Amino acid sequence: MKLWGIDLGGTKIECAVLDPERNLEVVVRMRVPTESVNGYDHILSQIKKLIDMVADQVGERPRKIGFATPGVLEPDSQLMKNSNTTCLNGMPLKTDLEKILGVPCELANDANCFALAEALMGAGKDYHGAEVVFGVIMGTGVGGGLVVNNKIIGGHHGIGGEWGHNILEEGGDPCYCGKAGCVEQVIAGPALERHYEKLSGEKVSMKTVLERYHAGNDEHAKATIERLLEYYGRAISTLINVIDPNLIVIGGGVGNIDLLYTAGYERIRKYIFNKGIVTTPIVKPKLGDSAGVFGAALL
Repeated sequence: MKLWGIDLGGTKIECAVLDPERNLEVVVRMRVPTESVNGYDHILSQIKKLIDMVADQVGERPRKIGFATPGVLEPDSQLMKNSNTTCLNGMPLKTDLEKILGVPCELANDANCFALAEALMGAGKDYHGAEVVFGVIMGTGVGGGLVVNNKIIGGHHGIGGEWGHNILEEGGDPCYCGKAGCVEQVIAGPALERHYEKLSGEKVSMKTVLERYHAGNDEHAKATIERLLEYYGRAISTLINVIDPNLIVIGGGVGNIDLLYTAGYERIRKYIFNKGIVTTPIVKPKLGDSAGVFGAALL
């Protein structure tokens, strides 16, 4: 049976079909725009249109479909929550998808799907026997997913791995989640850009901040990157202290900053409950933006 996955993003919906009999070879990949401004029902119709298009290409209908979603399906109510595609919140997405598609659907948060795909198809292939893999997203937001023995750990409330909404800075910037000073409001890209703007009075991209840091002639860029490294060390050390994963994979735009994998280790050593010794491999992903849709298929 071929494996069907859908990555439900804010701007695009992507479908991939994998062939488990050919080492998870990609049979078809297609995408359509999400057009979320048109509302929940329109998103459902876009998903159905995409499935129909892919089925025509593959020559068969799916028997089951995995979905990587923004936000999570609340286990008790079976309603969506915590989605930045806000029209999904409070909606019975799984029920409605199964109704319009006529097949069982499995839903998981997109960060969980990222972690699953990297564990099984990506970076995890270089670390055989990695029992516990934590997938980190550091980009526009901060998210995470936990995979243990090749299985996503969703948790009792469906929020397993959501490290981005623990308080990292007391009295920090307010977060949409209702708290202030969350990890996301400290080390996500927009948060770092805001910090630089506060210091310098100039609004620039994170890419520019990093370029100015490496040029060595901008004290505000230096302070911004030092802030990233310090708080990154605190946040990641907490993950290691609690979960002690065999492997951490970091995706997202901020995750591309090479300093996280060098100087970042030094900051983790300051806070880890292991006499300053950090041997956890912390690596970049191998699947790029394919991880979400591949993880969905693997569900």
